[in-house]
Amino acid sequence: MLLQAYLDGQLFGFLLVVARLGSTLMFMPGFGETMVPMRARLALALVICLALYPATPVPPIEPAKIRLMVGLLAAEVTTGLWIGLAARALYSTLQFAGYQIGQISGLANAFSPSLGSFQGSTMVAEVLMVAGIALIFVTNTHFLIIRALLFSYQVFPFGHLILSDMAQQMVKAVAASFYIGLTISAPFLIMGLLLNLGLGLANRMMPNLPVFFVAGSSLIAAALIVFAIAAPSMLRVFLGHFTDWLGTFTL
Repeated sequence: MLLQAYLDGQLFGFLLVVARLGSTLMFMPGFGETMVPMRARLALALVICLALYPATPVPPIEPAKIRLMVGLLAAEVTTGLWIGLAARALYSTLQFAGYQIGQISGLANAFSPSLGSFQGSTMVAEVLMVAGIALIFVTNTHFLIIRALLFSYQVFPFGHLILSDMAQQMVKAVAASFYIGLTISAPFLIMGLLLNLGLGLANRMMPNLPVFFVAGSSLIAAALIVFAIAAPSMLRVFLGHFTDWLGTFTL
């Protein structure tokens, strides 16, 4: 009977770890991408949870009381979803910047496949998002993500839930996402303003100039040149903010 109680406690403790870490990995950039098969994502999440379970402060809890079980599961799932959605909001910086670039340069396409969790993508946004995922794994940032999952129990103690603070931090994460997106797309905003201003003046001087055809090719060519030059810096800025946010889980 004691062995059965011990096994029940260990199993329920592992379930609580899966509730938090699995909910986080569902939306975490690099681990929760929809392009990866669901079974592969589920297997990876279970392996990570099993590896981190002995290092977490989650004690073996015997599931004797239904209210305690439901309360702990709800708190852990809510905490995990908050971490994952905050990370996804920061990752959407690349999609927002790519959307702005696509609209300015004329590279927006309604039939562009959406690889992220949000809709309304452009071809430039998809390039930036795929490059961001590749950069996360190339620079070993995925190890920082796993470390942040483990240290999240220090920032958010097991079984505790502060909804008001989570709401405020989520608003800050979304605001930071828009700010970073506008920052890294600023060269294209300036380029579009200057080119459109020059073409407008040219049209005033030469009314017979086919501005539509000249502007389209000029914007696309200029945007591709600026994108080739600015893309490494854009990804570097995103990765720096993302790693800084992951560092906040270390006390």
